[in-house]
Amino acid sequence: MVKNKKTCEWPGSDALMIKYHDTEWGVPVFDDNKIFEFLVLESAQAGLSWRTILHKRQGYKKLFSNFNPQKITKFTKKDITRIIKNPAIIRNRLKIEATINNAQKFIEVQKEFGSFSKYMWQFVDGKPIDGKRKTMKDIPAITKEAEAFAKDLKKRGFKFMGPTVVYAHMQAVGMANDHLVNCFRYVGIDTEF
Repeated sequence: MVKNKKTCEWPGSDALMIKYHDTEWGVPVFDDNKIFEFLVLESAQAGLSWRTILHKRQGYKKLFSNFNPQKITKFTKKDITRIIKNPAIIRNRLKIEATINNAQKFIEVQKEFGSFSKYMWQFVDGKPIDGKRKTMKDIPAITKEAEAFAKDLKKRGFKFMGPTVVYAHMQAVGMANDHLVNCFRYVGIDTEF
C-alpha cells in the first residue's frame, strides 16, 4: 500500500478492501483460473456488498476447490449440503448451485474459444475501457458492453450473471478501468503487480 496517496473512495478504511483496491481491482486478468475465481465471487455478491464477499474469499477458495472449475463440476448434492452448512461463505443454495453450473459452462466456453479469457476480452475489443471517472457518481452500474456480455453468458446457460454483476466482474478483472482519474492506481493500470 502507498502512504499518503489519492485513491478511490469505495474501499473506505477496511484494510482488506484497501489492499484489494491497491493491488487487484482493475488490473487486467488473462489467466482463466483467476477469471473463474472472480466469476464465482461476483456471482456470490449479487445483492450483497463486495466487502462481505471479500471477507469470505478464503472460505470460497477452500470450499470450492481453489476455484478449480474441473473439480467443481464433479460436486454432488452431498457437496452442496456440506457447503451450505459452512458459515465461511454466503449460504445460499441457489448461488452454490449456480457456481457448479457456471463451472460447467465455463469449461464449455474454454473448449469453444481455447480459453475463457479470449472469449471474455472480445467484449471490449481486447483492451480495457478507460472510464476516465472523475467522481464516484460517474461510475455506472451497467454499460452496453456489460449488457452484451451478460446476454451472451445467459444464452450460454450461466446463472447469477446479470449486467450489474457482469460489470462488477469487468471492473475487477480490468476490462474496465474505473479507478478515479485522481487515484494513484489510475495511471499504469495495464501493468500487473
